[in-house]
Amino acid sequence: MSEKKITKVNPTGASSESNDSWKPTDDNKSKAVTFRVIAGILWAIAIGLEIWAIFKLKTVKEDGMTMLIVLIVGALILAVGGNLLWKKANRLDPASKKDKFKFFIQNQLGAIISAIAFLPLLIMVLMNKDIDGKQKGILGAIAGAALLIGVGTGIDFNPPSVEQYTEETQRVEALTGKDFVYWTKSGKKYHLYNTCGYINSDRTTEIFEGTVGDAKAMKKISELCSRCAGQAEKEKESNMLDLEGDSDEDEELEAAE
Repeated sequence: MSEKKITKVNPTGASSESNDSWKPTDDNKSKAVTFRVIAGILWAIAIGLEIWAIFKLKTVKEDGMTMLIVLIVGALILAVGGNLLWKKANRLDPASKKDKFKFFIQNQLGAIISAIAFLPLLIMVLMNKDIDGKQKGILGAIAGAALLIGVGTGIDFNPPSVEQYTEETQRVEALTGKDFVYWTKSGKKYHLYNTCGYINSDRTTEIFEGTVGDAKAMKKISELCSRCAGQAEKEKESNMLDLEGDSDEDEELEAAE
């Protein structure tokens, strides 16, 4: 296998301590705040464009639909951008499942905002009696598609949580003694060894290294590689047997003395 580029994601240190609840690094927490602020601004502008579009419905016969369609598409682009940034922030700084209401709101806020932005417009289009059937059909389809896309990109079907990060971090620490893993841009799992065949292949040009939290913050990675976990367990068992053997030898020497 060819030599791979190794990229350290978090050179300042681990994001959690053993047996403690997982906590984001100060850098990741700061990034999360920035992403959330930008997402909030994008959502606010998107809602503003939709309000403008609702007012434009009154003059659609005179002014045509072009401006109205531009407003809807522009609002959709902004809403989707906000949704993706918000999800990224949640991976950097996830909520805790202890507060179920907060956990739900934080992880599904993009879908809620998108519904607030596009559902009223869709209702206004369908209920507007001043628009002819053809216009209503076109605008209704566009507004409906925007609603579905906005809500769809805002929903997080597998939201991250502090508890999930804590559990996975502690498992890695139990296997290797430290919170340190490897992953790639295209992979769906993180690894304990950069020599793992699933990660170190001819197609791989770059391997990232860092904590479990770093891996999940950088991309949506599902779980630990089963091959790496199995290898780590075997190595751990082998080390324990070696320690027991050394202990038995020490006892025999003490008895002989």
